[in-house]
Amino acid sequence: MGKQFGRKRGAGGLNRPNAPAKYDTSKRGKRQTPEKVASSPAPSSSGESSSGVASEEEVVFKEPSMYNTLLYTLGTGSESLANAYKRRGRVYVMCRQRDEEGRSDTEEDTDGGPESLTMSEEEDNEEGTDNESARVHTNGSIMEWEEDAETEDDEASDPDEMHEQDVDGQSAVGASESMSSFTIHLGHKLSKEEVDNLTRRKWKYDWETPAFDMPSCRWMGTGESFPKDANTSSSYGLKQKLCKHWLESYKTSGGDDFHSSKQRLFFSLCNSYRDILHCNKKPFYLKGPEEDSCIMDAYIMHALNHIFRTRDLVTKNDAKVAKHQETVKEEILTGESFLDHGFTRPKVLIILPLASIALRVVKRLIQLTPSSSKVNVEHIDRFSDEFGAGVVEDDKEQNELSQKVQDYENSKAQKSSKPSDFQALFGANNNDHFMVGIKFTRRTIKLYGDFYSSDMIIASPLGLITKIGEAEVEKEKDVDYLSSIEVLVIDHADVISMQNWSHVNSVVEQLNRIPSKQHGTDIMRIRQWYLDGHARFYRQTIILGSYLTPDINALFNHHCVNYKGKMKLVCEYKGALAKVLLQVRQIYERFDADSIVDSDDARFEYFTEKVFPKIKDSIQGGIMLFVSSYFEYVRIRNFLKSQNASFCLLGEYTKQSDISRARVWFFEGKRKIMLYTERAHFYHRYKIRGIQNLIIYSLPERKEFYPEIVNMLEGSQTMTCTALFSRFDQFRAGEDSRKPASKKDGGIREECFCFLLEVSSILDTALQFHEITASKSLSV
Repeated sequence: MGKQFGRKRGAGGLNRPNAPAKYDTSKRGKRQTPEKVASSPAPSSSGESSSGVASEEEVVFKEPSMYNTLLYTLGTGSESLANAYKRRGRVYVMCRQRDEEGRSDTEEDTDGGPESLTMSEEEDNEEGTDNESARVHTNGSIMEWEEDAETEDDEASDPDEMHEQDVDGQSAVGASESMSSFTIHLGHKLSKEEVDNLTRRKWKYDWETPAFDMPSCRWMGTGESFPKDANTSSSYGLKQKLCKHWLESYKTSGGDDFHSSKQRLFFSLCNSYRDILHCNKKPFYLKGPEEDSCIMDAYIMHALNHIFRTRDLVTKNDAKVAKHQETVKEEILTGESFLDHGFTRPKVLIILPLASIALRVVKRLIQLTPSSSKVNVEHIDRFSDEFGAGVVEDDKEQNELSQKVQDYENSKAQKSSKPSDFQALFGANNNDHFMVGIKFTRRTIKLYGDFYSSDMIIASPLGLITKIGEAEVEKEKDVDYLSSIEVLVIDHADVISMQNWSHVNSVVEQLNRIPSKQHGTDIMRIRQWYLDGHARFYRQTIILGSYLTPDINALFNHHCVNYKGKMKLVCEYKGALAKVLLQVRQIYERFDADSIVDSDDARFEYFTEKVFPKIKDSIQGGIMLFVSSYFEYVRIRNFLKSQNASFCLLGEYTKQSDISRARVWFFEGKRKIMLYTERAHFYHRYKIRGIQNLIIYSLPERKEFYPEIVNMLEGSQTMTCTALFSRFDQFRAGEDSRKPASKKDGGIREECFCFLLEVSSILDTALQFHEITASKSLSV
């Protein structure tokens, strides 16, 4: 099996244009109508009994499952696959006949479920051809696996479940494997009703529970209520060697109560295989690395656990096939115990915004991998050169290096006019175009692996969208390695939203599609729900960020359809008004909008009819217009041009020479208005001089930017700030003021709010602001 998934493309591919109707990816969530479907999708499900030649033919050739269609389509170009299709049909008919006589034809496999590909050392060689049959691949990989097992220790061959014991003293093979969250999640069979509800996105947040160590936050979720402590076993749902290594790493770093630690508790959430939205994470560049590292450790261990369990399951099944080739042939064709593959090998996708953050994640990934599985880390030097500073493997040296880097960054921050969080985020490699595959074997971690032979892919949204674009233009390229992603992690979503969130939407829409080619996959062992087009219902999505935006919320609501349910963190924010250090007259003007779709037009209409006439008639200059999005920037720029207004531009795409010129013109009064974007402030953190009047066209997404922009009024004679908002600005207004708006009032009652903030009364005023700006909660 190893060679099959080590190859980039299969010799005989399944081209998308020639695929049958059932392979239409736009219809992957739909089932065939009863008139065309004779029985249930899985051949092991007996369904209603039938008799006669006609009914047998109907069962064989009108099976609703995409499995038979795949075999038949691939069989047209391969004699061995065509024979497999015929054998499967004959065996299936025989099984149905035995069912009619009341005899059982299948035996349940006690090990159950999950998925993926062979992880034997044969993958390291990556020799052989894609034209070999599945049986030849299996034999070769198992022979090599058995030879290695004779010379290596028990941990290298990695059936570490044999060393685990449950509470009753029984063998952990049954307890660990059959009852693990991994097995339960991937082994579940979706009913037609469940698929229909998921397709229609019919769910309701019907339970909530307090969030650990976050007094102002609570978890809300769908489906069954999440227990306070889901993992009560000694290994917390982890493989034994992963748990042991994590405990040792935790104690080495100075921890003493792992059971109550943040990383262990968040891992229990990840291990539930629910979709998770956590947008109150304290990022390392704002609050230090402690909490950020805890959450990062949790999702890294979850990813490693998923990959290692996948490897163990496939390796175990490979051994069974090699040992009992003839006896298991019928079970492979008719049963489900050997269905442990996806279309392609990669199972985990981690999306990160910057190369420096990717370096941080990969370094920690290597540290948390057990020593026996990282005897060799290939291409680590190349990775260190391309993504940042060199990786130091020794923990003591690593700590010393981290301290030196921290001291250097602190001294650099003191010399620079940029804020410390800017230095921490952009002080290293800020490349946002990268993509790297990571492959795990029993003793080696391979960086820069071929995507089709990798277990994990770490990439930026821009790197992924570039590959997707190339595949759309060039027919010989594809992104089928995204077809079998089972765990998706989007970390630092707040930073990605400052790049281009539409890239994330496009990438998520590309996941879990039926592939266009075979890619050397053993089609006899592909899981049924992959073939039915239901893989997206099994994919777990974890979204992490420091704040919530409508775009992030929309992705979680519309593209995360995990059958296990979803849970999100809801918080009451402290607000940012307390950081406004000046005595500024702040005016909040509300405009009406019937819906979120109409809010942009309503905002623009209010500005052009109510705000701009005052600017146009005023002889005073030094007016800054602050907008949060590039689309608003373009719209206001075009409007100012049409009005022949005196203005200058400072946007994210403005050339450096034009930026310098615009700042000088604005400060000297040669230009009356400056149009400034949030993304430009995010990437440059300019301190604009000469501001007399600040107009916030749309509130910033990052709440820390609000006091930064308002404090630029230092030296102004008028000290006036005007902000436009509607009831659909709940996320932003809540974070900037005090906390999210309440659901009690039907809408915001007041039209205009004016604050003259004394430094001693800022907090009280922020509390009052929340009370008078209550609005309906936003559901995107």
